Amino acid sequence: MDKISCPIGQNPGPVKVPGSKSLTHRMLVAAALAEGKSILANALQSQDTKLTAQGLACLGAGIRQNGHGILEVSGVGKRPSAWAEPVFLNNSGTSMRFLTAVAALGKGAYTLAGAARMHERPINDLVNALRSLGVPARAMSPGGCPPVMVQGGRIQKNSVVVNCSVSSQFLSALLLIGPCIQNGLSIRVEGDLVSRPYVDLTLDVMEKFGAKISRQGYESFSVSGDHAYQPGEYTVETDASNASYFFAAGAVSGVPVTVANISRESLQGDIRFLAVLQKMGATVSETEQGVTVCGKDLTGVTVDMGDMPDMVPTLAVVAAFAKGDTIISNVAHLRAKESDRLAAVATELARMGISVSAGRDTLAITGGAPKKASIRTYEDHRMAMSFAVAGLKVPGLVITEAFCVEKSFPNFWDVWEGLY
Repeated sequence: MDKISCPIGQNPGPVKVPGSKSLTHRMLVAAALAEGKSILANALQSQDTKLTAQGLACLGAGIRQNGHGILEVSGVGKRPSAWAEPVFLNNSGTSMRFLTAVAALGKGAYTLAGAARMHERPINDLVNALRSLGVPARAMSPGGCPPVMVQGGRIQKNSVVVNCSVSSQFLSALLLIGPCIQNGLSIRVEGDLVSRPYVDLTLDVMEKFGAKISRQGYESFSVSGDHAYQPGEYTVETDASNASYFFAAGAVSGVPVTVANISRESLQGDIRFLAVLQKMGATVSETEQGVTVCGKDLTGVTVDMGDMPDMVPTLAVVAAFAKGDTIISNVAHLRAKESDRLAAVATELARMGISVSAGRDTLAITGGAPKKASIRTYEDHRMAMSFAVAGLKVPGLVITEAFCVEKSFPNFWDVWEGLY
């Protein structure tokens, strides 16, 4: 399925974005490892979160949809069930990393596999951390990539060192299983920790579910084994990452766009994208209705996006319409996402006639007058949604393979077309 863009209307109504993908993943894991029944309201039901739910169901959790956006989770407690068949997780990196750690708590041998691209995405730093805890585990593809084999029930130690220079999800995965390990778990972070706000999200979810954690900055963490996850009723807040495309729409088009039910006080790291848009010259205002963005005469910026990697494609598209140069740095980890996002963004902006260059961990864009083109998405949801922003100013722009948005925002195109 392809999508052909149209200009934005002059008075689009408030946009309603579904619940956070990052929070839904984390709440599903905590609820599955609790003893008893939990209700997750406003949970995102996308391809990726469904894969996490299906994987947890294989490990014994009972998960069912109970009305729109409501998930009912019957947890297994600290010990997941055995499962002999491979657990297929397509290209959901979060599902793969979190469930690899959860499997270490279980019974018997587990195999976690995915799509071809997943088998190119590194996971060896997490596997090595589990092995240092006494867990027989190995990544079976070259370069330390999935499929992953894990022998459950073999955690023998209570302290671990993990390298998180590729993904903060390795740390989040270990944190999430900490309350289920006898005597808890102490974690020391080695290397430069990327995407730090996602660790804060993990800790916030864990504490909401009753876990106890102490920390020294982002260098070391100690999770108590005496405070198990508690079942209950929890609400997933609006997804700041998915809201960003609508914030960008307001910035690029010059038409005010409001996203409902979201606050700049959110712990989600991607809410900081609003500050970047302000730095470029957009106006950002917040009311009880939500957050509104409107841009005019945008200018380029130089910005470290190491803690907001998912926002890089969106910022790059906005930069194509801004005056001057935009330099995006500290984003080498984007090369190991659903696509090599640095290369993909550079290729597609160049297809639109924009001067752009991708370095090892940088992206440089010179703003201009983007032209109509047919944009490849590389089966990457964030490529599709980011370049949809360009289509508001470039009528007739074609987004190919547009269905890939199902990974994180299944009804994106329905909501997006409400801007026309």
